[in-house]
Amino acid sequence: MNDFVRVASAVINTTVADTKKNVEEHIKMMKMADREKVDITVFPELSVTGYTCQDLFFQQELLENAEDGVRVITEKSKKLYGTFIVGCPVEYKGQLYNCGVVITRGDIVGIVPKTFLPNYNEFYEKRWFSSNTDLNNQPFEVMSFAGYKCIGFGNMIFDNDYCKFGVEICEDLWAPVPPSAMLSLSGAEIILNLSASNATIGKGEYLRSMVKQFSGSNICTYVYCSAGAGESTQDLIYSGHSIISENGTILKENQKTIDNDYLLICDTDLGKIRADRRKNKSFKDCLVYYKKFNEDIYTNFVNEKREFYIDETDKPIKDSVSNGEYYPVYKTPFVPADNSKKLKRCMEIFSMQVEGLKKRISVIGGKMVVGVSGGLDSTLALLVCAETAKRMNKPMTDVVGVTMPCFGTTDRTYNNSISLMKALGVTLMEIPIADSCRQHMKDIGHDENVHDITYENVQARERTQVLMDVANKVGGIVVGTGDLSELALGWCTYNADHMSMYGVNASIPKTLIKWMIDAVAKNNIFAEGTEILEDIIDTPISPELLPPTKDGKIAQKTEEKVGPYILHDFFLYYVLRFGFKPEKIFSLACTAFKGEFDKDTIKKWLKTFYRRFFTQQFKRSCLPDGVKVGSVCLSPRGDWRMPTDSSARIWLDEVEKL
Repeated sequence: MNDFVRVASAVINTTVADTKKNVEEHIKMMKMADREKVDITVFPELSVTGYTCQDLFFQQELLENAEDGVRVITEKSKKLYGTFIVGCPVEYKGQLYNCGVVITRGDIVGIVPKTFLPNYNEFYEKRWFSSNTDLNNQPFEVMSFAGYKCIGFGNMIFDNDYCKFGVEICEDLWAPVPPSAMLSLSGAEIILNLSASNATIGKGEYLRSMVKQFSGSNICTYVYCSAGAGESTQDLIYSGHSIISENGTILKENQKTIDNDYLLICDTDLGKIRADRRKNKSFKDCLVYYKKFNEDIYTNFVNEKREFYIDETDKPIKDSVSNGEYYPVYKTPFVPADNSKKLKRCMEIFSMQVEGLKKRISVIGGKMVVGVSGGLDSTLALLVCAETAKRMNKPMTDVVGVTMPCFGTTDRTYNNSISLMKALGVTLMEIPIADSCRQHMKDIGHDENVHDITYENVQARERTQVLMDVANKVGGIVVGTGDLSELALGWCTYNADHMSMYGVNASIPKTLIKWMIDAVAKNNIFAEGTEILEDIIDTPISPELLPPTKDGKIAQKTEEKVGPYILHDFFLYYVLRFGFKPEKIFSLACTAFKGEFDKDTIKKWLKTFYRRFFTQQFKRSCLPDGVKVGSVCLSPRGDWRMPTDSSARIWLDEVEKL
């Protein structure tokens, strides 16, 4: 099970007060949802009659036809997949209620009345309807409707084994404490809102913000479905606005200002919802705080109470059939897909890095010493140091850039490092380390012609020793260049590039770093270095610890040995952010990288990721300070605390089965 549930908002072409025509429109949408195997489809508020019937709601003819319409819809649902929530006026104990009727496989499993009724401006619902709060303090009762008996009436959570969902209606969302807040706290993972929202200037954006905020603060998926242009335009026009939002992120939304007659489908990943609820203790504490309210909410176990089948066999649904085809899965979850957002995000992160380093320097004083190789990581660290100097009104010479050419240094990276430091105006130090490394290898009895891990790490540790000693000499601190992706894989030399006095890139993944440098270039923050930065962005990723090829090019390319960082960053995001199982991460990766990497390749590098992630924890247990800028980091003092001797066996066993 991959935790995907397919949801849809069905905005029908309403004919006001023509229940027969509206029922036909419902059935049309239900069949479309069935073809797409939608698990839960929600219709607009009072969809069977139309929201704008006004005093016609007092007419017995309309009420009886509406009830009969729900009966027809329920009968038609017998051979259709999924659950449907339709809007209908329902009479109960002499009062009329604006309700959401929950229908599945030929049965009505519950009716939820609207709690908060608008009675201002153009809306006078209290003229026609009673509130859920009027039920004599009995929030859940049992009734008969449309020929079906023993139907739950009131606030309910519907549990059909693979998800829990709740229903509220339009104005309920706008209340200071919406019913859905209590439903969410009581376990509902999806909230479906049947609405009738008129269109006014700015309302769409305001509504969008409300839905995003609610889904985020309540850690749920929120499906909002509003009545469309088929409603009466006597005084208002209705938007047909649909929004599907998951934990503060809008997954899908219709694009027209005024819309009608469409089915908006999207998959939601409840695995993310469940993972965040497990971690968020404020969510749990809020449940305890409001316990007396939650005791009023009844859970309707759909599968236990009624037959709920996927086809004509006797096999009950125990899982959604969705595997996420309608769910947006991005290759680079750390990088915004939208270019304008990407540029803005990168500059925000750059500012966080700078302010973090600025605070450190303001407390301990001194200069900033950074090793500059001409690669992506050291370039970003150098830019952060240079911007910090500017913001602190320090001379640019307080940034000491040290380039340390050795056996694997190429002309391209060497020239870029020198040119960039000169363009920025920082103090430039060139300290060749080849002779020192040869002497050290001689001291420990290592043949320098053997290009093994000792050969590589001798150079890496020599570079760090030089930087530390230079920092002592000039009165400064070593600013680290290592990034989040390297820390996850342990692709750093212990007590070498792994160590510094402050790591400015510590929570920035490799796939984001090139966009960070690109953003600095595009914003002309250091205009004199823009051309150099563009070439650095195009340079292959390498530690340059092995001699170059005969034609002087980089021989040691990191991704050829450890795997593509675009895959590892993808794995890292879902492991740290949501704690997903290897099976699910593999499935998501196959979707995201279809046509780029085959399944065997993804499996190979996923295995590498888990193996290295577990065995290299000892390097992460003693990391230097570094500011967190995103949703995840690997600081042993913050987001990630893991025993250094834990076993990866159960994760690797699952990868082997893929």
